[in-house]
Amino acid sequence: MTKQIDFAQNPDKKAKRTYWIVTSLAMALIVLPSYFAPREYLIETIHRMEFPSYFGLELDILKIVGAILILVPVIPTMFKEWAYVGFGILLLSASLAHGMVDGIVKGIAPLVPFALLAVSYYYFRKLNYER
Repeated sequence: MTKQIDFAQNPDKKAKRTYWIVTSLAMALIVLPSYFAPREYLIETIHRMEFPSYFGLELDILKIVGAILILVPVIPTMFKEWAYVGFGILLLSASLAHGMVDGIVKGIAPLVPFALLAVSYYYFRKLNYER
């Protein structure tokens, strides 16, 4: 028999649960499209935006490193802060680049994981600095 968690008694449990759900979803939306989208489409998009050909590999590696930094609990908070900054810059830059090259509709798409990242960061700060 499972024990019910009374969130009114322990709001930290609710904050932790919300943090992990939102953070996992944000990391999935940021990292996984690189591996499930057709490779030809990704290469063509990088070429169309006039980025160097190695840029896709660089993004893939740095997304994985950032996701590991954010998702592994034992990593110091300073590194997590920098990973949040990096993902924020990545997503805002992606929004701008896609908006300028592909139109406003495609420019809005990166703002969805950015919004989740912002909620994740809010709970990250709440859990790590408000004590």
